[in-house]
Amino acid sequence: MDMDVDVTVVGAGPTGLVAAGELARRGRRVVVLDSAPAPFPGPRGNGIQPRTLEVLDPLGVTDRLVALGTFGLPFRQYGTDGTIRERDRHPELTPTPDRPFAQPMIIPQWRTTQVLRERLAEFGGAVEQNARVVGVEQDEDGVTAVLDDGRRVRSRYLVGADGGSSTVRRVLGVGFAGETHDEVRMVLAEVELDGLDRDHWHQFDLLGAGGPGFLSLCPMPACPTWALGLRSPDPDVRADEATLRAVVDDIRPRVRLRTIGWCSTWRLNVRMVDRFRVDRVFLAGDAAHVHSPAGGQGLNTGVQDAVNLGWKLAAVLDGAEETLLDTYEAERKPVAEAVIGFSGELTRRVLDSGAGGYADRPAALARQGLQLDLSYRTDPDAPGLRPGDRAPDAPLGDTTLFLLRRRADWTVLAFDGAADPVEGAQVLDADALDVDGHLRRTYEPVPGERVLIRPDGHLGWRGTGAVPVIGTTSALGYAG
Repeated sequence: MDMDVDVTVVGAGPTGLVAAGELARRGRRVVVLDSAPAPFPGPRGNGIQPRTLEVLDPLGVTDRLVALGTFGLPFRQYGTDGTIRERDRHPELTPTPDRPFAQPMIIPQWRTTQVLRERLAEFGGAVEQNARVVGVEQDEDGVTAVLDDGRRVRSRYLVGADGGSSTVRRVLGVGFAGETHDEVRMVLAEVELDGLDRDHWHQFDLLGAGGPGFLSLCPMPACPTWALGLRSPDPDVRADEATLRAVVDDIRPRVRLRTIGWCSTWRLNVRMVDRFRVDRVFLAGDAAHVHSPAGGQGLNTGVQDAVNLGWKLAAVLDGAEETLLDTYEAERKPVAEAVIGFSGELTRRVLDSGAGGYADRPAALARQGLQLDLSYRTDPDAPGLRPGDRAPDAPLGDTTLFLLRRRADWTVLAFDGAADPVEGAQVLDADALDVDGHLRRTYEPVPGERVLIRPDGHLGWRGTGAVPVIGTTSALGYAG
């Protein structure tokens, strides 16, 4: 045996790196295997939603990412009739005490990956490139990843985060039902250009024999590149330098491409696995679900898969009950189904109306994309904050609830003096900390209530009785 670890992660995109980081920061031995010779350089998932920034905070990367990203970049839309419209993407949303991040943040995926790699290295982890997994073997004690060079990596569990063409999924024989729409395609590229300001996300409507299209040019922060997206009226458009130069040169007299880096054609795939787990192997991110990029959900859904799975794997490796791992699929599969429906609706708007179809989306649809309302609750009609809901932030004197949650996986908010110790959790005296009353107004406790917050920032339980044993399914939102 060439290596023996707690968890093998296959794939070094954001999903795999977050899964590895969640395990490594809890002291678990993890190895990340990636088939590529180097990290992917292109402009894929260039947006991080507010909820993703929240769930990444305990990992210790959110502040680094915020320093390298940008919020509130407005649209500037150029019509085929010469009109120009400007609009804020989320004009009604600003940070509040319970919601420190109110809008999506733009940051190139390669930068997000770089930050996650650096953080993993700080925990003693690393990525092994040119490590192509060709087989997965399981028994009652563990799982073995077989590499194309004959090496074998043994671990207790394996996470397949190796993308839409996942080898792990294929060798497990997991179904990946859905549709491929070859007629819905875009050219994606990373470019440098002259002639446009970097204070707007520029979107040019196009019209041709094939119907409406658009050219999107979004400046990437803290670097000279732009993310280019071309939905051409020509269904046979090619992803090459000549095509990109011709389209960009035609939009405005002073706009010119300077360099073209990564370039590819994207085709619409909408698919999801029939199961997220096969014994000791779990699928996450694009390996489990793929959909339209409309609304910037892909990277974010994958990262939240990884956070949900990562803390549960670490807990089971530390002695928690094995049934805890069954909750990964129970919680994340409905989320993936909802994201597929949401991104599909945005895609239809873009196909029908060009770039304006996305910019003019209803406020409720725009808010859904922020993922701040994502919940694992099983009683959708119950009033107030319930188990499974997002745990809001609150200012607590010279700190905040989110900052205090960095100190422990599980947090108990104890109101009205009910601050008895809870094994495996930090207990916060809510009344002593809540100098301005934000915590009480947000959580609305009954007298003597305690609120249990899970490692992924969702409510696990609330009540006046005994707090459930930490690490059991009864400490999770869906449990009765």
